Amino acid sequence: MNNRFSSLALLSLLLAGCSMAPDYQGPATGIADRYAQVSTQAGPVADLGWRDFFLDESLRGLIDQALAQNHDLIVATANVERARALYRVERSAQLPNLNAGASATRSRVNEPQKATANQYQVNAGITAFELDFFGRVRNLSDAALESYFATAAARETARLALVAEVANAYLTLLADREQLALTERTFNAQKESYDLIKLAYDRGARSLLDLRQAETQLETARADQAAFRRQVAQDENALTLLVGAPVMVPADRGLGAEGTLLVPGLPEGLPSDLLTRRPDIAQAEHNLRAANANIGAARAAFFPRISLTSALGTASTSLSGLFEGGTKVWNVGADASLPIFDFGRNQANLDVAKADRDIAVANYQGAVRTGFREVADALVARSTLDDQVAAQTALVAATRESHVLAKARYEKGVDSYLQVLDAQRTLYAAESGLIALRQQRLSNLVTLYKALGGGLADRSPA
Repeated sequence: MNNRFSSLALLSLLLAGCSMAPDYQGPATGIADRYAQVSTQAGPVADLGWRDFFLDESLRGLIDQALAQNHDLIVATANVERARALYRVERSAQLPNLNAGASATRSRVNEPQKATANQYQVNAGITAFELDFFGRVRNLSDAALESYFATAAARETARLALVAEVANAYLTLLADREQLALTERTFNAQKESYDLIKLAYDRGARSLLDLRQAETQLETARADQAAFRRQVAQDENALTLLVGAPVMVPADRGLGAEGTLLVPGLPEGLPSDLLTRRPDIAQAEHNLRAANANIGAARAAFFPRISLTSALGTASTSLSGLFEGGTKVWNVGADASLPIFDFGRNQANLDVAKADRDIAVANYQGAVRTGFREVADALVARSTLDDQVAAQTALVAATRESHVLAKARYEKGVDSYLQVLDAQRTLYAAESGLIALRQQRLSNLVTLYKALGGGLADRSPA
């Protein structure tokens, strides 16, 4: 009997044969062979771990905290574990489940004479195991596996987005701190000028117009100072939310040069790298594969479903004789069902599966095109921001000299104080614009790193 039971189990595995899912073919992406803005360089950016890309130790510490404590990432990780468990559920249906059971019954029969009968039974066997002739169970398992892979890729997308968000929030905080320091220097200079003009006005050497113009500039600087104090506090709150804990960024941290915060030379790789490197594109492809497998499961529903039931055990009318010789029992059964008329339910399920596949194809193509657009936009910005920063730096130098000349001409009585005010406003705007452009250039590198599917591997020692 043991040989017969083993043969049945082996037969069930062999019969799990054909699949009715369509052959998977990756859809056309329509992306170019290379980026138009720059020449291709070797070394995909996805091979560059975030610890290798971000050089600032304070920023690395914040990213470490965020990856460990961010609430959205915790949810994404839990979703991965849930998808893994669902896949194990579907996969288990491909193999026979061996169940053990025991029963005891007592019955009374009145005719032809009153009698009481006992029956005790212990058995082990397979209950309703589906012989997967048409691949329904296997396709459901494949779909669950691809959904698990898609969920895992979604978590990687969330991790990469979180790293970029923390980095950009950090750069924003540093930039706003520099803006605050600029407004404080400007306010102090305006206060000094106002005090001198007020003293001269009291002596009759300056007009009331000069005094009011200096006061206007002073109060403008005071308002800017208050605005950037608020902005710095809000930047710290934004970082706290992303990191999941209060943040401590040293006061001496500034934007500095690119090489002190980020790796300045970032290899672009080929556009085709996006298909394998960006986790959001990988997620879209796994969703497409899952939809493809669901079509196979929906097609298999039109064909017969055959289930196998078998058991081997022992039975006796007395509990004490349950395991004595001659008490063995066995049974083998098969059940087949074929849908004949279901009011179009199976066809509707197949139509849904096909529509889901079409949606997944469109989502995949959209993810690829969005990725290519993000990289192209970041490269366009990268190719112009360096020139813009250089021009803005020259503008700051020119306006600073202009301010010195305007102040000297005013002190000699050649020009009115209005010329000094104009020079001060121009210098302040130029210096503020330079800070913003330096932050924008650094943020552009972070955006490019993310758009190219930047690597998340921590290759540095813990």
